[in-house]
Amino acid sequence: MTNEASGAPTPHAPPTAGTVAVYRGATLFDGTGRAPRPSTSIVVDGATIRAVGDDAKIAASLPADALVHDLDGRFVMPGLIDSHQHIATPPDRPVAEAVLDRLVHSGVTAIRDMADDLRQVGDLARATLVGEIPGPDIRYAALMAGPGFFDDPRTHQVSQGETPGAVPWMQAITPDTDLRVAVALARGTHAAAIKVYADLDHGTVAAITAEAHRQGIPVWAHAAVFPATPRQVVEAGVDSVSHVTLLAFEGAEGADGPLTTYKNKPKVDHQRFAAEDDPHLDALFALMCRRGTVLDATAGMWESDELRGEGPEDAARARANARLAAHITAQAYRAGVDLSTGTDYETDRDDPFPALFEELAFLVRRCGIPPEEVLRSATLIGARSAGAEDLMGSVEAGKLANFVVLDENPLLDIDHLRSVTLTVKRGHRFERGAYKEAR
Repeated sequence: MTNEASGAPTPHAPPTAGTVAVYRGATLFDGTGRAPRPSTSIVVDGATIRAVGDDAKIAASLPADALVHDLDGRFVMPGLIDSHQHIATPPDRPVAEAVLDRLVHSGVTAIRDMADDLRQVGDLARATLVGEIPGPDIRYAALMAGPGFFDDPRTHQVSQGETPGAVPWMQAITPDTDLRVAVALARGTHAAAIKVYADLDHGTVAAITAEAHRQGIPVWAHAAVFPATPRQVVEAGVDSVSHVTLLAFEGAEGADGPLTTYKNKPKVDHQRFAAEDDPHLDALFALMCRRGTVLDATAGMWESDELRGEGPEDAARARANARLAAHITAQAYRAGVDLSTGTDYETDRDDPFPALFEELAFLVRRCGIPPEEVLRSATLIGARSAGAEDLMGSVEAGKLANFVVLDENPLLDIDHLRSVTLTVKRGHRFERGAYKEAR
């Protein structure tokens, strides 16, 4: 080809290497565990952080052509990460683009997409990466489950035109499946991980995980896979587990019957977890700590409008599950389990802020987790859950220039996240004011 077109415009692209900007006068919560530092400068070169340090020291070594942004003491923290999103079930490009736009203008610089129609998600990930559209980085999973799962209507939504369970991004696993090929097909979608969902026994979960790790790709799993129990899922070696309420199926006293299939879950005794000292969970959490398994809690989802339902029975069920989620998440936190902040839903399109803010507030107010630990979950642990801790999750030299500027300190009140004024993602500036004007 001798006459290549330049392609679509990329107005949201990262700056080129050699374009230096400095953000000085920050009160920096860097995500590493250090206390917030006043009078701090962040030097950005293109899409990457070059240096972080004291204002005066940084000023003495800046190039003459550096663009300086004075933050006047504003609170700065790493870009937020939503570790459980679905942006294409079913595929709807305008809706997905609107969600991504709101996320990045609210301080969210990366998400984990936990299985969707990857034909669309792959292109959305490319578009946000190169800057065709505004949005966070998207690290997405290809799904594997037992054959019985694939009459779920959602599997048809994300396989339109094809056969659910027989596409590389959503595969039915049987005893005859060649897992080397299945994992290779999943990797061919450019997925960042394999998601293990439902209707698989512990031996199959372990075999999928071993093969995925052999091929260099992590595994994100439901916390119970039915019939595989939470402990069996963790023992299989998965990198993260999702949905804290599924941990209630750990231990013989937690259910009225054995785990069989995803559709036939036994009833859970919610009262068993009210004291937040369940011994079965203590043993499970100790195992998760030893293995470094991240818990993508999605704890606040039961308080969402979507899951509250329409009648009193739905509302009562949602309230009970919200209490269960709060109890188990609090026990997991006290046990030292690494928590990430996933949502698995989105707020109404007219809401100015995303569901992630509701999840963080739930963790603080309902689970009793200190705000600094919740912000760590939403940044550094979120990056770990996405397999990207080397690139993001903290404001440090050598990492991507992903950070958020706030007028108010969220360590004093988690709702101060709503005072976001600027998101810097891969060095590109997303002004909150411009977003509000566009709406």
